[in-house]
Amino acid sequence: MKDVIIFLAGIVNNIHDRFLDLFGLQMTDKELHFWIIGVIGIVTFFFVYSVFKIVEKMKWSITILAFIYTLTVMIVLVFAIELQQAITNRGNMEFADAVMGLWGFIVFFIIYCFVGITVFLLVKLVKKKRR
Repeated sequence: MKDVIIFLAGIVNNIHDRFLDLFGLQMTDKELHFWIIGVIGIVTFFFVYSVFKIVEKMKWSITILAFIYTLTVMIVLVFAIELQQAITNRGNMEFADAVMGLWGFIVFFIIYCFVGITVFLLVKLVKKKRR
């Protein structure tokens, strides 16, 4: 995973240099980050806003939104842990570890959904029999 991060950092550095050369800009790193992250952030916001507006109309929208948010947090946490392992040399920094950790969350969430749907259907069945 360390090699993947170094490779991706190299790609970002090349894009950074070519971007500055292409437009002949004389920006500091802070100014370039301001513009690039600002544009990426606002484009991401509009995309996420559009997706969440669609999800809002669905049944169980809060559950779906909570899952999306939690998955996002878990992705950040998993990669932070992997980076921490690389920095402290405690454990191996591997992409497969990150993927397996995320699979753990997804499996537990699927179990939660299965239990939730089962309880929902049982409650519905009991209410129907009472009538």
